[in-house]
Formats: sequence, C-alpha cells, structure tokens
Amino acid sequence: MLKGTALIVGVTGISGYNLANVLISSGWTVYGLARKPSSQEGVIPVTGDLLDEQSLTEALKDLPITHAFFCTWTRRNTEKENVEANGAMMRNLCKALEHAPLQHLALVTGTKHYLGPFESYGQTAAETPFREDNPRLPGENFYYTLEDILFEHAERRGFSWSVHRSHSMIGMARGSNAMNMGVTLAIYASICKETGRPFVFPGSKVQWNGLTDITDAGLLARQMEWAALSPSGQNQALNTVNGDVFRWRWMWAQIAEFFGLDAASCPDERQPLEEQMKDIGPVWEEIARRHELVESDVSKLASWWHSDADLGREIECLNDMTKSRDLGFLGYHDSRASFIDLFTRLRAERIIP
Repeated sequence: MLKGTALIVGVTGISGYNLANVLISSGWTVYGLARKPSSQEGVIPVTGDLLDEQSLTEALKDLPITHAFFCTWTRRNTEKENVEANGAMMRNLCKALEHAPLQHLALVTGTKHYLGPFESYGQTAAETPFREDNPRLPGENFYYTLEDILFEHAERRGFSWSVHRSHSMIGMARGSNAMNMGVTLAIYASICKETGRPFVFPGSKVQWNGLTDITDAGLLARQMEWAALSPSGQNQALNTVNGDVFRWRWMWAQIAEFFGLDAASCPDERQPLEEQMKDIGPVWEEIARRHELVESDVSKLASWWHSDADLGREIECLNDMTKSRDLGFLGYHDSRASFIDLFTRLRAERIIP
C-alpha cells in the first residue's frame, strides 16, 4: 500500500540517504532533491538548489508531494550568515511547495538546539538530560530560525510538522559527510592502522569520562516516518537518540578492537583531529591506491572539524527520550552496533581498507 509521496531534501546526506532507504522499503514513492542528482536505487532524482528560488520552484512545480523531509543545511562563517542562508533555504522550499498537496513537513536539526551555535558552542547550555521543553538559549541559532519558518508555514497552510533533534549521527551516506562522525573515525582509525600512529582520543577529558549518547541514522529515519504518519507524533519537537548511553573511554576500545588497534589513553591536552590530519591528504591517497579504495580524496570522507566539536565538548551531553516513548515511538538501537555495522559496510564497499 502506498503510504505517500515523499520529497527528501538533501537525499545524498547521512539523514536523507538513510531515510530514503526506510521509506522505499516501506512502500513510499520517494523523490530526492539535491544539487547533484542521486543515483540511489528507488529514488526519483530531482535537481535543485535551495538557494535559487526560481529554479527550485520550477523543479518542484508538478510533483504531487504529500510529505517533505528537510534533511540538509549549509555552513557559513558566522551564525548570522547561517541564519540567513539556512532560513532562505527553508523559505524557498515552502514557497516551491505552495501548490503541492502537502500533508506534513519534517525538519532535522540537532543538539545545537540545546548547546548553541558553533561560535558559542556549549558556553551556555540547557540542563542535562536535554528535554524538548527546555527554553531556547539567548542569541541567534539557525535551528530556531528553521523551526519558526516551519511553524509559520504549517499554520498558514494547515499541514502538520515534526522536528527531530538528533545527536552525533552515525550511518552511511553517499554524498556529504559534513556531520558524519562515524565515517570520520573510521578514516582516522584506518590511518592509524596503516601508519602506526597511536589511536589517541582527540577530545576532552569530560567526554572521555562522562556519559553520552548518539543517533543511528536508521533510527532517525524510522522516527521521521512514524511522526509523519502517526497523529501522536505530529506537531511535535522530538529528541532522537539510540536510547542507550556510554562513555567514550569504553567505546574507544570497541572501535580500536574492530580495527586491530590498541586504544591509547586519553591525553591531558586535547589533540584535535583537524590539527593532526591537516597534512594527511597524500597519506590517504597512498592508502587508497594501495588498497584500491573508491575515494582517494580524504576531504570528501572525513569531517575533522565537526568530530572535534562533538568530542571536545567540556560539558555533559545527554538527551531524554521520554517524550517519544510516551507518544508511542519505541525505537532503540545499540550504539556499539551503530559503529561496527557502519565500519563493516565501509570496508565491504572499499571506502576504508
């Protein structure tokens, strides 16, 4: 039975790619919007630029979209610029879908809702565990802007909405890996294995010793489908994490074991990956050549800066899932399995040795 006609905005990214897999297997018609067309099986590609209102309207004008999923973002130098650019993307999408039979629009954001934007990340934060009714932090945050535009259009047009606040996301992606810690750590571990570097945790002592959680991209996809179809999940902002917790000092050893490495102890001073890996391009090119890997440009695989931001936080970061549970979403995923399953697939597809 056809459940709906979906438009996934940012289908080549980690959340969009995994959402497409879930919706296709569940019986949806799936259109995938990206600047570069998707070759994902089952996805009907739509080429469009969210910052080009005219071309976006032309690309979407005849599509019978019932459910749209906003799974993308663009990074700028300041939060003011992030607000302007990402806000324009959401406004342009809503305008381009004015004539579609839209029933629901879902928005993927993240834990920066509770921690603040990158330029003031964690300087003022909500109390943990983060709950959806925590008040917004002072100052600009493009997540808040996206929410407000979504709420405004939903109220005016009468469609339902959902907001999904994920934590560090782990999963496969075919395009952008800008926020994909799992792939970044796989590349880092592979480099350590191939070069004999010590596998050193690059983050803070707080993250090493404290409890934390992550989001499996498949779990996020299941929650988005549930919220789009379930009356109890509609018009709700929802945290999205796996449901278990761990300490990085334990998880680091699990990752090291997979790659046949010794997990080095956490140093007293942070050793950010962006600094460690600044000249690693030629090394990865040689690794890729030797193992006949599919991508020799490490910048297309690893996002050192984003993993540094997550692993270097000096504050606790835990997300409460009570609201989702009470509303009926009972999805759960083992966080160790999130990493190991991803690493296994990356190896099978010759992305890592």
